[in-house]
Amino acid sequence: MTGLIGWSVGRARMIAALVLFSFAAGIAAYTGLPKEGSPNIDIPLLYVSVTLPGVSAADAERLLVKPLETRLRGVEGLKKLTGVAAENHASALLEFGFDWDKTATLARVRALVDEAQAEMPADANQPTINEVNLSEFPILVVSLSGDAPERAMQRLARSLQREIETLKPVLEVGLAGKRDELVEIVIDPLQLEAYNVTAQELLAAVANNNRLVAAGAVDAGAGRFAVRLPGNFETAQEIYRTPVRVSGDRVVTIGDLARISRTFEDATSVARFNGARAIALQVKKRLGENIIDTVEQVKARVREVQATWPPAPQAAVAVDFSMDESVEVRNMVGQLEGSVLTAVALVMLVVVLTLGARSALLVGLSIPLSFLLSFALLALFGMSVNNMVMFGLILAVGMLVDGAIVVSEYADRRITEGAPPEDAYAEAARRMFWPVIASTATTLCAFLPMLFWPGIPGQFMGHLPVTLIFVLSA
Repeated sequence: MTGLIGWSVGRARMIAALVLFSFAAGIAAYTGLPKEGSPNIDIPLLYVSVTLPGVSAADAERLLVKPLETRLRGVEGLKKLTGVAAENHASALLEFGFDWDKTATLARVRALVDEAQAEMPADANQPTINEVNLSEFPILVVSLSGDAPERAMQRLARSLQREIETLKPVLEVGLAGKRDELVEIVIDPLQLEAYNVTAQELLAAVANNNRLVAAGAVDAGAGRFAVRLPGNFETAQEIYRTPVRVSGDRVVTIGDLARISRTFEDATSVARFNGARAIALQVKKRLGENIIDTVEQVKARVREVQATWPPAPQAAVAVDFSMDESVEVRNMVGQLEGSVLTAVALVMLVVVLTLGARSALLVGLSIPLSFLLSFALLALFGMSVNNMVMFGLILAVGMLVDGAIVVSEYADRRITEGAPPEDAYAEAARRMFWPVIASTATTLCAFLPMLFWPGIPGQFMGHLPVTLIFVLSA
């Protein structure tokens, strides 16, 4: 290593070029690094939920939770299983180790949940299995509110949803506050009695005439083609004309027995903005994408689509943005940049007052250079700039200058003793190399145990020692 130091001293221009290249590489890496609030970690949790309208909490435990727990206890790698029973609902939370095989575990859990569903009541809804993933939380909510009719508002929201989902950084866009359309058939008991028709006959007529029937396949010379008989209702008029029974010489239709209208199903979610009814579009980004760039692209696309709306919707529907995660990330990035500049200025000021201008220049240069090189390492290892990385960078500011101050002070002493500056700094680098390495290593050893911290907290905190290692090693 001392040979490398001697080789570097005689090649000042090459070293200056390497420093400039390091600055350029670090700036390019910092610009391209994904920036987000929390670290992206793979949380080994699965959440299984099932609903059964009208069931009590006690019955939910017996009818829903018990079958789930009995089947899911046998999943390989399961550390903890928590079942919860509530009115109309039951759930199971499965916790695994961080060495889990997510794909195989998901497949196994789906198979076991299907087996458990066979033991549940027939009117229980299809169980859902969800991963717990921080990257799937919304980074932006686009709210549509105003006095426009609900059907028109939903049409605009779905159009906007499709446009936003075409953006590459966007994973998906969820809709909250919307209600699906349906055709409502309100039975008139007096008409049933007048035509001597039972409610069961009417329900059977609707069910039998609103189904898709598979009719096998046809083998032709060009290949094999599936055949189906279309039987689903397409319009309300088809329902109105559907026969229920023949009474004398008259055909009794559904329209004779019930009132048919287009309406919306009962709301399963409610969205409001500034107290007004709204439809909220919850935007989720893909893993590893820059949250700031993603939000800017989404806002730009929303404005583009809004400009294409007819005048009436533009006047009646207000589009607002809320829960913008990029604001917090942008503030953190600004604080980091401000902290770095402040630290460099303060360190240089202190060193100028105590050691002189030449030492201040060398010491002050070590901070931004080490930070930029650490950004290049973060990009190389596929990490992002998040709150834990930023905390590690700010924590490293005070540690970075120790080695530079020791080397500069030793070189200044050799210069005052009459040694040429070039020889003095070469000797200082050789003489202080191992003491500086030992000092840095002992600092890193204090943080290394955090790399092996188990569980979800360890996955979060693991970014801190990694950042310190990158910065101090640079």
